[in-house]
Amino acid sequence: MELIQVGEKTYYIKNPTNIGIYKLDSENVFLIDTGNDKDAGRKILKIINEQGWNIKGIINTHSNADHIGGNKFIQDRTNCNIYSYNIEKSFTEYPILESSFLYGGYPFKDLRNKFLLAKNSNVININNNLPDGLEYFPLKGHFFDMIGIKTSDNILFLADSLFSEEIITKYHLFFIYDVKEYLNTLENLNNLKATLFIPSHCEATKNIDSLIEINRNKVNEIVETIYGFCKNEITFEEILKCIFDKYSLIMNTNQYVLIGSTIKSYLSYLYDENKISYEFKDNKMVWKQV
Repeated sequence: MELIQVGEKTYYIKNPTNIGIYKLDSENVFLIDTGNDKDAGRKILKIINEQGWNIKGIINTHSNADHIGGNKFIQDRTNCNIYSYNIEKSFTEYPILESSFLYGGYPFKDLRNKFLLAKNSNVININNNLPDGLEYFPLKGHFFDMIGIKTSDNILFLADSLFSEEIITKYHLFFIYDVKEYLNTLENLNNLKATLFIPSHCEATKNIDSLIEINRNKVNEIVETIYGFCKNEITFEEILKCIFDKYSLIMNTNQYVLIGSTIKSYLSYLYDENKISYEFKDNKMVWKQV
């Protein structure tokens, strides 16, 4: 982990999930997300302590385990408040909701792992509770009520609204809860101005135009790919296999629920756009182009 100053009051810790830091004064700071587990929380706290700072609060952009995994460790040791927004608050307080939602039922033990099931923490709804110098804005699509954070230095933390070209080239699919909202968020990102943009899983950048285009193009590609699979009657499980085969992905339990849930979101999008329909045949749900 590397601490980088990007504004008078704004820093971030470069990490697989970038961690934001905002200085309220000479001693007190707010964190933006906490990484994927207690080890990340321990490393973050070590960096904060080395600077002589105190953690007064944590803002979680959303409730995925790789953004809230260090919450409990840090909260237990600092007694800081944690702030999250709407549905994300519930998922952060009760992390079993994420793995249950992804699986569609009670998750069997192989799905109750740190990548899908963080430790619970005590959370306050963000509402108007942020200190001066910090504000939040909606970034729906990737997860239920994901938010971004703007600091007084005009630095924007963009959570998982954008993924890097390297990640997209390697994995092709990234998790999306609501495809239409995600595309709307990409449009809204076009209108944002900032001194620096910091997505959670990308390098910090002064210009996000190309990232927006890369992400939009891949989503549209997946839409057309799934639509093409539906030329003939096909089940969800068959679509899932076709996606994994097309992009040479390797199935495991985590990928099954993450990509599986995402494909269902694409099917919902295509259905709501009147591109595909479904019916039940031989007690199987099958999808087909309209």
